[in-house]
Amino acid sequence: MGKKLFGKKKQNRKRILMLNYEFPPLGGGGGIAAKKLAEGFIEKGYIVDYLTTGFKGLKEFEKVNGINIYRVKVIGRKDLSTATMVSMLTFPINSYKKARELCEKNKYEFINTQFAVPTGPLGVWISKRYNLKNVLSLQGGDIYDPTKNNSPHLHWYYRKVVRWVLNNSDIIVAHSSNTKRNAIKYYHPHKQIKIISIPYELTKFKKVLRKSLGLEEDKLYLIGVGRLVKRKGFDFLIKSIAKINNDKIHALIIGEGPEKENLINLAKELNVSGRIHFLGFVSEEKKFQYLDNSDIYILSSVHEGFGIVLQEAMQVGLSIIATDNGGQVDLVKNNQNGFLIKFGDENAMKKSIEKLINDKKLRLKIKKNNQEKIKEFRLGNIAKEYFGVLG
Repeated sequence: MGKKLFGKKKQNRKRILMLNYEFPPLGGGGGIAAKKLAEGFIEKGYIVDYLTTGFKGLKEFEKVNGINIYRVKVIGRKDLSTATMVSMLTFPINSYKKARELCEKNKYEFINTQFAVPTGPLGVWISKRYNLKNVLSLQGGDIYDPTKNNSPHLHWYYRKVVRWVLNNSDIIVAHSSNTKRNAIKYYHPHKQIKIISIPYELTKFKKVLRKSLGLEEDKLYLIGVGRLVKRKGFDFLIKSIAKINNDKIHALIIGEGPEKENLINLAKELNVSGRIHFLGFVSEEKKFQYLDNSDIYILSSVHEGFGIVLQEAMQVGLSIIATDNGGQVDLVKNNQNGFLIKFGDENAMKKSIEKLINDKKLRLKIKKNNQEKIKEFRLGNIAKEYFGVLG
């Protein structure tokens, strides 16, 4: 697309329309990933209009880090962290009118649609109506979630919709090799799928001492961040902690969600409630302060589309222990920047934790490797890869 594409003179700035039913603070990692990508497009000189779900207390329009955010009301959205089936089904329908208004008003270079479902049909409808190239970004959980009975891969009618979305999008991007494999395995699209990682830019935060966070100097802290839903597997983490007979090893869990009460009760049943600390939602800065003061990052998910939290852990140089089902296998390499284990293998989790705790030299090597690897995901680099697949 040449030099003209990257020209940053105001009069020559081109526009991208991004469609995603999530945008922070609504939703989880998929919204965060799309926000970062939008910032990457802006860094390359583009104007980004972002159409997403409305929610009580959030403005219908606002500008966030240069992104023009348009929010549309849906039916049945009850909380920030999770979407109901009704809210997801109504998003593409309710957003269609606003998407048309934006396309009538502005000239777009292309559309980026995040999630095959529920956003996918909207991207197809608008791209066909206005003859725009549509780049579909598969997050992972939108096509495969082994913890949900309504996961699209389990039902023929959902599979049919997803396959229609895939085959009617101009370009398909998967954030990981695992997501690409699942798309091919369950939906058999007749189009190629490109793998492009989620972008990441280093987050600035004020460094603090442990005591300011209420943490003790003589303790070893494991940390996990994510919505408290079954897919995140925090029960696996708690059960693994219970197997370690060491009162100095504690776990910090950042996030909220419907599984919170069950997890608290599990910790009580296993007599480790004093070693499991549920921190709830915290600010971005506070989250990084906790990460920076922890010893090991634990990704205990049943499945993960990519794992933005791993990029955050890499930034502060944390050693990582992650399950081996999902996009994390692209990020974590055994003995290089962490360890991969089977979900539910509490003994493997225990051994990996103890190995890292007892081998300071290994932790220092991993810290160096992770802080170097995170540079690969800079916003501008990933945005450029999207432009590359457009041809």
